[in-house]
Amino acid sequence: MTRFFNSPFLLGFENLEKLLERTAKHAGEGYPPYNIETAPDGGIAITLAVAGFARDQLAVTVEENQLVIRGKGPEADDKTFLHRGIAARQFLRAFVLADGIEVKSAALENGLLRIDLVRPQNQPSVRTIEINGGIS
Repeated sequence: MTRFFNSPFLLGFENLEKLLERTAKHAGEGYPPYNIETAPDGGIAITLAVAGFARDQLAVTVEENQLVIRGKGPEADDKTFLHRGIAARQFLRAFVLADGIEVKSAALENGLLRIDLVRPQNQPSVRTIEINGGIS
């Protein structure tokens, strides 16, 4: 395990290091193809090409700061193919979400699954900590 956050000035980032390792593990997967774009309202939109999947064959969940999309296509065991170029295999695609990002909606249209995410507005804040006397 590579220690990215071993500086004494980075406190409490152990979970981020675990998320980076988990992300690196899934980085080489290419199915299904997807796009990530910035939405006009400042949010994020993820679009996955899931041609051949029905709505009841797809699942979108949020699990411990991860957006997880699963697809389980129908089995075609009773068919004999001369050529099989359309992928209909099951898949799992995961995206790590930053704290505060929420899933707004998911919609399936024309073989494209679009998931809209809401990004929280950054509110600058300053908090003054009271200094007490004596050692506690």
